[in-house]
Formats: sequence, structure tokens, C-alpha cells
Amino acid sequence: MTPSELLLEGVELMLFGLGFVFLFLVLLVLVIRVMSRLIELFASKAPVPAALPPVTRHAVEEPSAELLAAIQSAINQHRARRG
Repeated sequence: MTPSELLLEGVELMLFGLGFVFLFLVLLVLVIRVMSRLIELFASKAPVPAALPPVTRHAVEEPSAELLAAIQSAINQHRARRG
């Protein structure tokens, strides 16, 4: 075989390969779309949940003076260690 014949055969194989890959991907997309439609048809519809009562927030209690003093002391110790 001459180099030009080998080159043409290579191009032919490449085009066949690209064509098969393209057809496979097109079929894959079509099959996925058909499956999606079938699932939409046969899947049961999810019930709409009833409205929930509004959430009431409880008043946040203020921390005691002792707790605030302990927190402030811990912060001061931490800052003193860091330099």
C-alpha cells in the first residue's frame, strides 16, 4: 500500500469512528429523554404539604451578671497569653 492509500484508509476509519460515537450519543440523549417522560407519566405526584403554623420565637434570656463576668475574665486571660 502506498502512503496516500494508508492515509485515506486512516481518514475513513476516523470518520466511521466519529460517526458511530455521534450516533451513540444521539441515541443516548433520546433514550434518556424518553425515560424522563415515562417517569413523569408513571411517578405518583407528591402531595402538597399543608401550611405549617407560624413559628413563634421565645424571648432570649439575658445572661446573668456572673456569666458575663466569667466570659470577660476568660477573654482577658486569653488576650494576656497571646501577648
